[in-house]
Amino acid sequence: MTPTEPQDLQGGSAADLPAASNDADSAGEPQSTRCGLIAIVGRPNVGKSTLLNSLVGQKVSITSRKAQTTRHRITGVCTEGDTQFVFVDTPGFQTRHTTRGTAALNRNLNKTVQAVLGDVDVVLFLVEAGKFTQDDAKVLALIPPGKPVLLVANKLDLVHRRADLLPWLQQMQERHDFTEFVPLAARKVEDARRLLDIVRRHLPEQEWFYDAEALTDRSEKFLASELIREKLFRLTGDELPYTSTVQIDQYSEEGNLRRIAATIIVERDAHKGMVIGEGGERLKRIGSEARQELERLTDGKVFLELWVKVRSGWADDAEHLRSYGYE
Repeated sequence: MTPTEPQDLQGGSAADLPAASNDADSAGEPQSTRCGLIAIVGRPNVGKSTLLNSLVGQKVSITSRKAQTTRHRITGVCTEGDTQFVFVDTPGFQTRHTTRGTAALNRNLNKTVQAVLGDVDVVLFLVEAGKFTQDDAKVLALIPPGKPVLLVANKLDLVHRRADLLPWLQQMQERHDFTEFVPLAARKVEDARRLLDIVRRHLPEQEWFYDAEALTDRSEKFLASELIREKLFRLTGDELPYTSTVQIDQYSEEGNLRRIAATIIVERDAHKGMVIGEGGERLKRIGSEARQELERLTDGKVFLELWVKVRSGWADDAEHLRSYGYE
């Protein structure tokens, strides 16, 4: 194995690790179309949703610093040239599904991850560059054999000495027979495009699943609930436990106007006060920021009403989970 200079850590075949290779196919564009399902998996808060949004070129999955922001299977579609990439963002696998009050929710999230892995053509295993935790190992153990697995090392921009990654790469290749290694910063457009070039080589030749203009298979109503939940988590920070959700009570379209009524569901009365804030200011800000982003998403006007209700034990009740849209 030939050592590679740190500045050359661009990604490539795992067989050549740590050598780098991100060259596109030299044989030219094939005659037929390519299409496939690509799972983005990793522990909570490793950057899966940020990467999905960069790959698609538009927000289709919400992000925040709070773990378990993503709770549903989110599909993002990117069509480039003759290839359609269908990315599936998953919740971060929960290793503590017996946590009091959240067992049913965490089991649901884990079931979503496992179901996705059985159906895809390619797996993007996302980790922080230079790190590998017990939670990373538990996610890696879930990946079924026989599928191409790309080791995607995120947050490369935070690594000050690229040479330090070389022994880490050797250790990672000993843990799993990765097909490719792709170091990147998920927020950078150029890194996302480089990853698309690498993924394309592993997709089967078949017809596209969606229209060329499609960005996601999720409805505007679903995206509205997700955007409200994103603002909820971002504006409450660590004050509010992640056992909070959003239910859309009404969603109607009148020409260029969307009328949305939504309820934020929390576990306790104290949590309700956190969401509302002093004089209702925090709830107003959540609504205002969500409305502005929804208007950008729909390219129209949005009238948004928000309420907050207490539903104790909802995250540990399978019937409540189904009623709130958890699969």
